Amino acid sequence: MRILITGGAGFLGARLAREILKRGQLNGQTVTELVIADLFPAPADMLADPRVKGHAGPMLEQGDLFKSGFDGVFHLASAVSGECELDFDLGLRSNVDSSRLLLDSIRSSGKASRLVFASSVAVFGPDAANPMPALVADTTLPTPQTSYGTHKLMIEYMVADYTRKGYIDGRAARLMTVAVRPGKPNGAASSFFSGIIREPLAGTATTCPVDAHVSHPISSPGNTMHGLITVFEASREAFGGRMALNLPGLNVKVSDMLAALEKVAGPAVRARVTFEKDERIAAIVDNWAKACTFERAHALGLRADASYEAIIEQYIEDCKTRPGYPAEALSGLK
Repeated sequence: MRILITGGAGFLGARLAREILKRGQLNGQTVTELVIADLFPAPADMLADPRVKGHAGPMLEQGDLFKSGFDGVFHLASAVSGECELDFDLGLRSNVDSSRLLLDSIRSSGKASRLVFASSVAVFGPDAANPMPALVADTTLPTPQTSYGTHKLMIEYMVADYTRKGYIDGRAARLMTVAVRPGKPNGAASSFFSGIIREPLAGTATTCPVDAHVSHPISSPGNTMHGLITVFEASREAFGGRMALNLPGLNVKVSDMLAALEKVAGPAVRARVTFEKDERIAAIVDNWAKACTFERAHALGLRADASYEAIIEQYIEDCKTRPGYPAEALSGLK
């Protein structure tokens, strides 16, 4: 079985790749080759595995690779929310144009790959003609209020239509915000959801750019990977149609996250987080879903993380055992 992961050198892509390599198979078939396509080279430990082939460079220059025929594709490559707001053309190239190239290349290969597209909860937003409900469901009409969310929705529809035509066996899964991520903040407006946990655990003071009452659905990296693989392995009938589903997340407030941090790591660690509102980020986040429901994912056996304390504990364990987590990540616990 030949598998492609776009964005496979990034945090989520590399974690997904390592999980697939560890399992050794998908849907009962042995994975013989795992191709990592990203702007940057894949981590050295992954490239050392003889099953892994790395391809670094812009997606728009990798059409020949995408035409080479794959049994399965996980499409994670994306410019993130903050980047897309600051550079409109970059977002279109990195998200929409690259995805069109990928889909057309698979179509021209003549092999109808099973493809999972990592969409986002950012496809939902308030609109005067379509007020956003308190609980966003799989069937809620998406009206995104950011370029990033708009791109994700456009690609969802492309995946659905290429599936309708039989060019791919596509399924799109809307990721909730994934936390806690290691390393430094990225350009995503949601980056602070990880930062208010990660930085205090590393012994660094940080600011939260939104109010404590802000609510949002969150999923751990491990649970998110489990969701993507489950969606890939689901039959067409079990997935239920061509349109995207919501992957499960915990509907939590910022105040809940900080209370969980204090419970797990103590009041001194929690005290390293203060509030300093960033109007640009707050305005973006204010247009996001406050909470979601996950009926279709539940039908596949998927569930949210047990608690936000469990999400923090997973991050602490990952810092001790996983590649890609800096040695000083838990220095604030000493």
